[in-house]
Amino acid sequence: MTSSPIVKFDNVVKKFGDFTAVEKADFEIGRGEFLAIMGSSGCGKTTTLRMLAGLEDPTSGNIYLDGERVNGRATWDRDTPMVWQSLALFPFLTVQENVEFSLKMRGVAKAERAERARKWLDKMQITEFANRNIAQLSGGQRQRVALARALVTEPKILLLDEPLSALDAHLKVRMQAVLSNLQKDLGITFVYVTHSMSEAFSMADRVVIMSRGRIEQIGTPVEIYREPRNRFVAEFLGSANIFEATVEEEIAEGWKVIHEEGRAIIPASELPDAKTGDKITFIVSAENMQLSAPDSEQDGIEATVAGDEFVGGTAMIFLETASGKELKVQKSHEELSTLKRKAGSKLIVSWSAEHCHVLPDE
Repeated sequence: MTSSPIVKFDNVVKKFGDFTAVEKADFEIGRGEFLAIMGSSGCGKTTTLRMLAGLEDPTSGNIYLDGERVNGRATWDRDTPMVWQSLALFPFLTVQENVEFSLKMRGVAKAERAERARKWLDKMQITEFANRNIAQLSGGQRQRVALARALVTEPKILLLDEPLSALDAHLKVRMQAVLSNLQKDLGITFVYVTHSMSEAFSMADRVVIMSRGRIEQIGTPVEIYREPRNRFVAEFLGSANIFEATVEEEIAEGWKVIHEEGRAIIPASELPDAKTGDKITFIVSAENMQLSAPDSEQDGIEATVAGDEFVGGTAMIFLETASGKELKVQKSHEELSTLKRKAGSKLIVSWSAEHCHVLPDE
């Protein structure tokens, strides 16, 4: 983050009647940063983006763009183009005319806007489609036209509202690479709204996670994945095993705790101010869990395999303990090849103390 952020939200609140859509948003966006705002439907992420674009006014608080307060400033006076989920391309215009449109609205001369449009068609590798109708393009090609139209004015910041949601899975991956490389090459600030963790974590420098109008956590993808701030973030990411526990006693390795499935050791660094009897919540990520056969004499939790899910080069194994608690273990296919993991079979689940993370806000 630079000392002079391009965007600042200063305790921004947005209400629609009695409903609070955004509650005290207070964060900054650095110049040239790729920031993703992530959350489920209705969490306030799109409302936050719309306030930055000037499509909604804050109920209270202030929004600063390049150091200037922009509350009440018209959308066309902010230079914050947006790529919409629906793309909002004009079907009655050709590809070239779509890209030229914003320049035409600004009074740019015909020859100049044609030249600038061609430049961006070339950057987006769609020059050959310049004279085609929008209806003749594929989903990925339309995405590139929408990007070219938004970037042809060469803004300092680009807003993107779930621009990949309508694409097939393979096209999403390709367009993620296009967006990420484009942002790095141009050095333009991208503010990207999505409900997809894979999109946000693969492209963004930092991620904002929202729930019910509140910001739950801001950090790099690695920070959020390894150290979620609270239970909501851990559950939202979906890759952590969550345990409720009571601190039992201090030992040389840290603290021994009692949880619903047995006992565990938590490193002292995770519980610097603990005392006996404290209630805590700790997590262990699915990839840090270990599986072994019941006859391996490995200490751990016996659980029954409920099913599995392939995730590229790995598989997520879902297991259920005797008390009904679900556990998730993610391993490579090679690591799993020696284990009998058909539904109904028993396995031992274990983990190392170093992989326990105590949720600080619990």
